Amino acid sequence: MTTLSFFVSSFLAREKRSLLSENCRTISTIATEGMKTQDFLDNMSMIIRVLGRAIEANIFLADSGGNVFVCSCNDWIISGKCIHNESAISQRIISAAVKGEYYEVGTMDNKYNDVFYTIGIPLYDTVGNTIGAVFASSPASSLKSFLGNIFRMFLLSSAIPLILMFFSMYAITFRLTRPLRLMSDAARSMAKGDFSKRIPITSDDEIGELALAFNQMSNSLVQLEGMRRSFIANVSHELKTPMTTIGGFIDGIIDGTIEPDKHKYYLEIVSSEIKRLSRLVQSMLSLAKLESGEMKLNVTAFNISEVLFSIVVSQEQRIEAKNIDIRGLDRISEVIVNADKDLIHQVIYNLVDNALKFTNEGGYISFNIYTDNDGYVIFKIRNSGEGIPQKELPYIFERFYKTDKSRSAVKESTGLGLYIVKTIIDIHRGTITVRSMPGEYTEFEFKIPA
Repeated sequence: MTTLSFFVSSFLAREKRSLLSENCRTISTIATEGMKTQDFLDNMSMIIRVLGRAIEANIFLADSGGNVFVCSCNDWIISGKCIHNESAISQRIISAAVKGEYYEVGTMDNKYNDVFYTIGIPLYDTVGNTIGAVFASSPASSLKSFLGNIFRMFLLSSAIPLILMFFSMYAITFRLTRPLRLMSDAARSMAKGDFSKRIPITSDDEIGELALAFNQMSNSLVQLEGMRRSFIANVSHELKTPMTTIGGFIDGIIDGTIEPDKHKYYLEIVSSEIKRLSRLVQSMLSLAKLESGEMKLNVTAFNISEVLFSIVVSQEQRIEAKNIDIRGLDRISEVIVNADKDLIHQVIYNLVDNALKFTNEGGYISFNIYTDNDGYVIFKIRNSGEGIPQKELPYIFERFYKTDKSRSAVKESTGLGLYIVKTIIDIHRGTITVRSMPGEYTEFEFKIPA
């Protein structure tokens, strides 16, 4: 009896250690990859909570100073405080964990009143530096209670049912831990850059929820990777048009297309475009600050109509090349607005550039600027052409979104310009809308406080 007790206890202890260690490593891998996402702590809290319930363990992450910053226990979920962050984890434990693996059957330097199985493994950042540790603790009392039940059943039964029960337990444990092992394999693949693996969802319980959360994180990482690869193309979208304008005027001066008496006029435009290009680069670098709320607007009073006129003049060659009829400029009067002039210039430039790309040969672009009765400056631009399908209008301002993929390829659009436009209008406490009639026209309208 004593021998059997020792065998079962040792076996279950090894299995518990293996299970805790494997899941700690899975959480460490997921955390390292998840650091790239904005909602990292919320995702990790949900994942370790579900996983903790599944394996009946407390899972918590600590930095290199021993300070716990996310935990799966109920007290943490309710108040953000629990026994794990009442005081820092001792450096003895942290040091052992970050070196490879920490294991004990004890109270974790008196953090627990009872004996717990505890595993700790290193936590890495996205470049492989050790920044803390992942811990999983499971009460030893649960194993003792489990053993007691087994031996009570052993006393009431014969050896054959006990053997059958042992194999049944092994099969059930294997079935329950299979999704977790699949997650561990998928996490290792993700660490190598393969984001294609997904976990089959075979149940609606905690394991199914964990698999769903894991798959959602994988999808987010795939999207993030795609965005990273598109970054260079997206930046070139914003830089190409002013460079094209500058190049066109310089070539015209060099080859004699532009008459000498007009050189000064067009060189002034080139100078203006170079300065605006410099501001545009700075605006691109400031986009992250705009989104995070860190950048403050440089608000001045200026004539928004003059901004439009200067942009249309700078696009003269593109307008003449497609024989586009420009309408409404003669009816626009002076409209003063208090806003960031450089950012509003970028908004109008992007909208005009977008219209020029998609206006049909011999088509038209019309403009209108006025102040309404509520004290808002209204800017409208409409161009003839193919238009935008109604089903795609709700997504037109999303980052990197392209409408018709084949058409976008021809027009060299990358889907960033309208996202920047909406971001700038939003921080001016304004709104922007789009209307389109397929085969006839597309119209953008924004309004900002005067």
